[in-house]
This record gives sequence, structure tokens and C-alpha cells, in this order.
Amino acid sequence: MSLNRTVLVGRLTRDPDLRYTPTGVAVANFTLAVNRPFANQQGNREADFINCVAWRKPAENLANYMKKGSQIGIDGRIQTRTYEGQDGKTVYVTEVLAESIQFLESKNNGNTGRNGQTGTNTQPYQQNNQNQPNFNSNEDPFANNGQPIDINDSDLPF
Repeated sequence: MSLNRTVLVGRLTRDPDLRYTPTGVAVANFTLAVNRPFANQQGNREADFINCVAWRKPAENLANYMKKGSQIGIDGRIQTRTYEGQDGKTVYVTEVLAESIQFLESKNNGNTGRNGQTGTNTQPYQQNNQNQPNFNSNEDPFANNGQPIDINDSDLPF
């Protein structure tokens, strides 16, 4: 058995880069800044910058409604692709394929996309994936909208 699932919550480091394949399929590349849950020795919080890609309608919605600094949640999987660079060497790219995207900004935050519309959808955009879990509001990992969660030390796995 193998498992490849990734759930991330972070902020866009730049506007999503929306492009279309020669056959007209939308693809958006974006980078998420995800804060680490601990501080370094100097007491500063660090972040990881994770390259992501979304396809089809989720890609278009992301590009139309979210911009640099917008907070989103994604559910997907890690993938590695290869291509031949200009120097003839094989280049490996590891990224997260976002199968579901959730906009975590509220209407009151004044977050507007490129077309001036407010990006507020809180329902995930899902591709046709029969293996995608269904979360009800009681199980939604993003339900607290970034607010602190009460966790007892005995709940931690380490």
C-alpha cells in the first residue's frame, strides 16, 4: 500500500501564473509560503516555500479570485516531473498537485482578485477524483479559519 496526500495552508507568494496547454486546458503554477509551527533559535518563525500546480477549473478560479498574499488551503499530492533543460541535462521538478483548493479569506478582508471580484468561496474546487475524501463541516481541517486550536500535549504524536 502507498499513500501520497498533502494538505497545506499558506499564502500565495505571487499572483498565480495561469496558462493554457495547446489543447486549451488551464494550468496555474503558484508558490505557497507555509509557516513552520516552531521558531528558530533567534525566536523567529520561518516558512517553507512550496511550488504547486492546479489544473482546469480550479486553476482558473485560483487565478481569477486569488492574488499575492491570499491565504488558501490545498489538498493534493506530491509529484515529480522531468524535462530536458537548455543545456541538454535532465531537470527534475517536485511540486504539489493541488486537487482541491479552498479560499480562506473572508469577504470582510477586502481581498479582491485581478478582475475586482471578491475571492470568498469556501467550498473546495475538486477535479473528478473518485478517491477524494468528503469532509463535512465537523471534519473540515480549515474550519477554524486560522484561529488557534486548543491542543493537549498528550494529543501530540511526539
